[in-house]
Amino acid sequence: MSASSSQGSLQRLGQSVANWSERWVPSPFIFAIGLTLIAYVAALAFTSDGPLANVINWYDGFWTLLEFAMQMVLILVTGYAVADSRQVSSLLNRIASIPESGSQAAALVAAVAMAAGYFHWGVGLIVGAIFAVFVARAGLERGMTFHYPLLCAAGYTSQVIWHVGPSTSAGLLSATEGHVFEDVIGVVPLSESVFTLYAFGLAVMVFLTVVPLMYFLAPEEDHAVGIEAYAPELLDGPESDRPAATDGGETVARTPSERLNESRVIAYLVGTGMLVYVVQHFATAGIGEALDLNVFNFAFIAVGLFLYGTPTAYMGAIRNATESSAGIILQFPFYAGILGIIANSGLSDLIASVLLDVATPATFPVVAWLLGGVMNIFVPSGGGEWGIIGGIVGETAIELGVEPGQAIIAYGAGDMWTNMFQPFWAIPLLGITKVDARDILGYTLIVMVALAPVIAVGLYFLPY
Repeated sequence: MSASSSQGSLQRLGQSVANWSERWVPSPFIFAIGLTLIAYVAALAFTSDGPLANVINWYDGFWTLLEFAMQMVLILVTGYAVADSRQVSSLLNRIASIPESGSQAAALVAAVAMAAGYFHWGVGLIVGAIFAVFVARAGLERGMTFHYPLLCAAGYTSQVIWHVGPSTSAGLLSATEGHVFEDVIGVVPLSESVFTLYAFGLAVMVFLTVVPLMYFLAPEEDHAVGIEAYAPELLDGPESDRPAATDGGETVARTPSERLNESRVIAYLVGTGMLVYVVQHFATAGIGEALDLNVFNFAFIAVGLFLYGTPTAYMGAIRNATESSAGIILQFPFYAGILGIIANSGLSDLIASVLLDVATPATFPVVAWLLGGVMNIFVPSGGGEWGIIGGIVGETAIELGVEPGQAIIAYGAGDMWTNMFQPFWAIPLLGITKVDARDILGYTLIVMVALAPVIAVGLYFLPY
């Protein structure tokens, strides 16, 4: 089969699945409610807890992830602010003019999104979304139509690589002293999980699969639907929505309070103090041992203060970013409620034991990957899922002679893999790009299917 016929087949497949997705995929919030009902019925069917007990389990879980939810929102909004800064946006705008075809555009968006997502899932998510808009707009300005839903789906692929990178929530949680499973697996530094050849090799395999896939999924230009059909309001560019200070403008401060609000000295002084702590923190313990969620957020707030230059400008950027986290704020408690049903009823133990009973030292990474993938559909929070099954996975790994760090990577591979089906983390991207979940999930489902054998082979054969 020739390359052109193969590309034609993939294009037709992509369009068919996209059409199915547009017809049948509900909004992320309805998706969360549906999963709640499935978890509730499953707990009734497979555990001893009755109807009232599972309602109580649901409520007991509903508020359990508030601290973690706040950490996740901060990762998102601080990452958004960095990605949407004048300096980063200017760089992305220049790169956006490179593609000369829809295939090149989709591949480039995926490459940029995954490169950013590898280092920081929040930055990757926002960079992927913004870059998809920039590329679509740059193509239109040059008289070309790039298929906008595919570009947005390519922007979302940042979420299929992040959990084997340094912003891994399970890895960061396990690297934090006093974490809930410390008595089972101890404190596992990142140097034993994502900063290994095993994790990096897996990231490379994912990258080298997704980028060509996006290239071949792009429809011919006469079948492409551009950004003007989905989001005409974005054609003027994001600068109109930004505070004046973010686009190089200067605000004349007259009163003492205004001078404080617009003070670069304050922004740089606070940012410097924060960076001093981060540097000494890593110098003392090393990046592989000392990186955790709080330090990650602390560092990104400091970077944001330097990029925006004044307290007012940075606050404006954070204010803009919070809109993209609205869905997370509402839906996180619902997924925490699912966590409560699954964990408190014993359903999680049942699911984990069924899968882990068949594991051997050689097959354990693959089994942990599948377990992470299943759990992510119901609890789309890497740290939240790990909080449910991390003890079981870690204990089984130790019993089989598998290193806890390898278990964390394998679980993380499952978590990120089914992000291509679970639309929860697409909410910020949908808000930025102005598309619906159903517009992108047809393409991301193909990514998930294509990656299944790739991840399985990587987990089984890559050296740890």
